[in-house]
Amino acid sequence: MTRLQAGDTRRAPLIDRSAQSGLGLRIVLLALTLIVAAAAIVYFQASLDSELVLGLLGILAMVGIFFLVSTVIGFVSVMPPASADTLARGYLDSHPDGMLITDIRGRVIYANAAYGQLTGATKATEVQTLETLLSRSDESNEALYKLTNALREKTEGQEEFRLLRPFGGAVTGSGSGAHWYRLKARALATQGTQKPELFIWQITDITAEREDQERFFKELQNAIDYLDHAPVGFFSAGRKGEIFYINATLAEWLGLDLATFTPGSMAIADLVAGEGLSLINSVQAEPGTKKTEALDLDMRRSDGRSLPVHLVHQVRSTRDGAPGESRTVILTRQASASGDGAATAASMRFTRFFNNTPMAIASVDGEGRILRTNAPFLKLFSDLVSRDDVDQGAMIETVLAKLERPKMEAALAAARDRQGDIAPIDSRHPGDETRHFRFYVNAVIDQSDEAPEEAAIVYAVEVTEQKALETQMAQTQKMNAVGTLAGGIAHDFNNVLTAILLSSDHLLLQARPSDASFSDLMEIKRNANRAAVLVRQLLAFSRKQTLRPAILNLTDVIGDLRMLVERLISGTNVKLTVEYGRDLWPVKTDLSQFEQVLINLCVNARDAMPEGGALTIRTRNLSSAEVGAFNYPGMPAEEMVAVEVADTGTGIPKEIMDKIFEPFFTTKEVGKGTGLGLAMVYGIVKQSGGFIYPESEVGKGTTFRIFLPRHIPEVQPTVVEVDGAQAAASAAPLAPAKAPEQVDLTGKSAVVLLVEDEEAVRRGGKRMLETRGYTVHEAGSGVEALEIIEELNGEVDIVVSDVVMPEMDGPSLLKEIRKIYPDMKFIFVSGYAEDAFARNLPEDAKFGFLPKPFSLKQLAEAVWDMLGQKD
Repeated sequence: MTRLQAGDTRRAPLIDRSAQSGLGLRIVLLALTLIVAAAAIVYFQASLDSELVLGLLGILAMVGIFFLVSTVIGFVSVMPPASADTLARGYLDSHPDGMLITDIRGRVIYANAAYGQLTGATKATEVQTLETLLSRSDESNEALYKLTNALREKTEGQEEFRLLRPFGGAVTGSGSGAHWYRLKARALATQGTQKPELFIWQITDITAEREDQERFFKELQNAIDYLDHAPVGFFSAGRKGEIFYINATLAEWLGLDLATFTPGSMAIADLVAGEGLSLINSVQAEPGTKKTEALDLDMRRSDGRSLPVHLVHQVRSTRDGAPGESRTVILTRQASASGDGAATAASMRFTRFFNNTPMAIASVDGEGRILRTNAPFLKLFSDLVSRDDVDQGAMIETVLAKLERPKMEAALAAARDRQGDIAPIDSRHPGDETRHFRFYVNAVIDQSDEAPEEAAIVYAVEVTEQKALETQMAQTQKMNAVGTLAGGIAHDFNNVLTAILLSSDHLLLQARPSDASFSDLMEIKRNANRAAVLVRQLLAFSRKQTLRPAILNLTDVIGDLRMLVERLISGTNVKLTVEYGRDLWPVKTDLSQFEQVLINLCVNARDAMPEGGALTIRTRNLSSAEVGAFNYPGMPAEEMVAVEVADTGTGIPKEIMDKIFEPFFTTKEVGKGTGLGLAMVYGIVKQSGGFIYPESEVGKGTTFRIFLPRHIPEVQPTVVEVDGAQAAASAAPLAPAKAPEQVDLTGKSAVVLLVEDEEAVRRGGKRMLETRGYTVHEAGSGVEALEIIEELNGEVDIVVSDVVMPEMDGPSLLKEIRKIYPDMKFIFVSGYAEDAFARNLPEDAKFGFLPKPFSLKQLAEAVWDMLGQKD
């Protein structure tokens, strides 16, 4: 062997020049000095004075006495202490590895016996330096070169190399073939300095160690090969379910390519189909223990098909109860059931069906104890019931809210009586009121031998999304109903306000500013106009107001409004920040109405921050994917332009969030708000084809998000003129078109047919137009209007008609008149939006439009402008 046995005693080194050379030189020098001194005294004795000789001898005697006394008390040491030196030399001499010490020039200072035995040297003259020994092989020479450079940089190192034959042809226990060696090196500096003076080399024959490693790797490779090609599948997973190892058998079953598999690249969830993961996760061990369960489930092949398997799943748990690593053995059900007959196969098929059904199922006894569950049940109620809880007799009432538990007790009592029709039970999640479940209880008529105590089967379905849709539908229906009511009220108010405005205008024409009644008449008109504003807000909420949509760039709109908003919040310690999106897409909406939306939201945000705060207006483009990510109910996933108005105010409580868009709902004090602001905002946004959604947290602020569809310009068709008339439709809205101030609205002789079912409005309009010089005929319905036109032989210049009337409405009247008199001019008067009835008219229908309520001047301007248009 190349290394000394553990029981070997200390052996003399082959070379040791570390201490003897220095000590011998000092002794020789001391002897020479004494001899020279004695010879000098004898030679010069005759010429020296006897007293001088005696003095010198006295001095030498005193030095000798001082040296002897110092030696006795240990102050001076003749020889260095031998304990540490002996220990160090003993360690080096008996070390089983070859030890070689050289100076910085490569000269050998020390070589122990093991070095000689390793290199084949038997005496000092045969000891060779490492450079001589290792230069014969490129591999060993490279190792020596690296270590030498490391020593010059004052660092330690080690290298391993292989030689085809051992050093010096030495025969060892491993034979004379290829040998492996490990070479270590470190520098040794003298005490008190950092400069290395000696290099310590340690060389070891590790051939046997390498052979042991190769033998171990072969055994490990054989074990892995056995495991890989075992007739069963196997995988191991970490704490989070990440798979560290999967054998070739399972990979072949699942169609996986092991060449591309890396540890941690897959998880158990990637291999298990359906709800099988819930079954696996349900296996939980007690802290510091292991637990093994047999499970029947389906695994997922790479092509998406299912593989029915039987699992033996073992999971560990750490001492603190956290899930640990798991080991799983897999058997295909076909193989496991091959010897059990048709009954076992049927049982396997039932287990597969039971665990893969989309409905949570649990069997319970008469007291409500859960006997068995399927995988979806454990997944649906994973935070309430675990597999261990089921094994310990958990109650079914655990998964119901406390208020609904008596209903479950009554249903179980009915099941014990084997009643057939048991009403389903709706319940909230015990710990999360936002989640809703529906439970169906069916009685077990024929108990099986396997579970004789089974009394009922409980089916559970989560209906959270269905409840949310029902709530949304109810809210939408309520808003539509309120909108319909508001629109009807606004229509009637418009008729009343129109009569008031026309009558006040008529009286103002007859009164002088100096009259006592003039101020009262002006107050009546002013309040009527204020009421008209409220009516327009109601119409905005009901989405029946008149909009003049235009293609807008919201960057310009918000930029123009910024100064106005800053004035509105001045003096309130509210800071305004506007974040403009880049390259905003155009949108199509009414400019003035959208400005009202932004102003209303900013004013509400200001009022929500009485102590000051931050108001932010933000715009940006949203792709269809980004819109879909919001997951707002009812909003399609298409390209939108988003406008956000955010504040850091008091926020909106959840209990009133669903009411904020309802008309006349306000949280402000009496007299400080009508409750129509947000209702108007909601109506304008909806009528523009957009969506608005609020998000709020009490104490942190509120954000209103407005989404308007991106406007993509359509290619306009070419307008072909036939006999001077346009073939395309050309509705001609009139109001609020204003005639120039210098044009006199009187003196235009024309015949006007005024059609209005509200007598006060009709009478007032007739009187007003007659004061302007028109000949006015009046009718209370569409049928009556047709009769008047027939009596007048069609000599009517213009028809001014209400839209909503009994017997025949305005659009129907227009259609009938155009059949006989296609060029007769027509103006619709309505409190509703123009597009509310225009869609029911032919595409080529030409008409004017005047929204209610209107004043005398607006009516006169509308008639004047329509009569002035060319056919």
